[in-house]
Amino acid sequence: MLRFGVFEADLRAGELRKSGIKLRLSGQPFQVLAALLERAGEVVTREELQQKLWASDTFVDFDHSLNTAINRVREVLGDSASSPRYVETLARRGYRFIAPVESELPPTPEARFSGPSASPVLPAAPALHPELEVPIPHRGVTRGLFALIQIMYLIFYAMALIRLRAVEGIAESFLPPWGATALLGTVMITAGAGIPLRFYLLSSTAFDYQRLGEKFRRMFPLVLALDQLWAVAPFLLTAQIGLGAAFAACAALLYVPFSERTLLRMAYHLPR
Repeated sequence: MLRFGVFEADLRAGELRKSGIKLRLSGQPFQVLAALLERAGEVVTREELQQKLWASDTFVDFDHSLNTAINRVREVLGDSASSPRYVETLARRGYRFIAPVESELPPTPEARFSGPSASPVLPAAPALHPELEVPIPHRGVTRGLFALIQIMYLIFYAMALIRLRAVEGIAESFLPPWGATALLGTVMITAGAGIPLRFYLLSSTAFDYQRLGEKFRRMFPLVLALDQLWAVAPFLLTAQIGLGAAFAACAALLYVPFSERTLLRMAYHLPR
């Protein structure tokens, strides 16, 4: 049993699973994946794959068959040749599996108990995240928490736009007219930009877009700036909730964008 990220490859059964769900990968594509996994981190030449998968007396279009198998493996893993996370192509040489791989041997009945009074063999330790060095959580939990954060921000934007007059009245109570106008304009612009952004992140999470982690890393500076601006919003409600509660809410919201990034790194981690 070989594990990498959220995938498990059972070499004996010829099965590939993602978060416990069996994927449709068999025949030569699975054999190619198995050959790469067994030598993870090493270059497996095209000639070695040919000798392993096709007998010397088999007459096939080897290049086409191997390319088809590699493309099928990448399709199932959600990988790409231009930005590989699992299978790297080395031009005119071969392929290399670049993600961390952990092996686990299923215990036999004899190995579980060496005698009538022997202690059972403890289960293997959970796989660690390659970047964060913490046990990899269930992806449904991390994706669900990330989706809830997006819904929270959508509610913030919607309520601010619906009650725009109330926001204007609060701003005018402690800001000069030009400052209240500037604050009102900032709320409208950032909410207008934030709504499509949150819908994009929410839909990408719902459809399990495999490159969401990579995309979020690129847009993180924009998300961070937007979220930091909205983190000071609780101070607009100081008269209603008090200074202490407003400060606590602001501190919590300041951390939210970093928690978003961590959740996506857990769900869509990339090898170094």
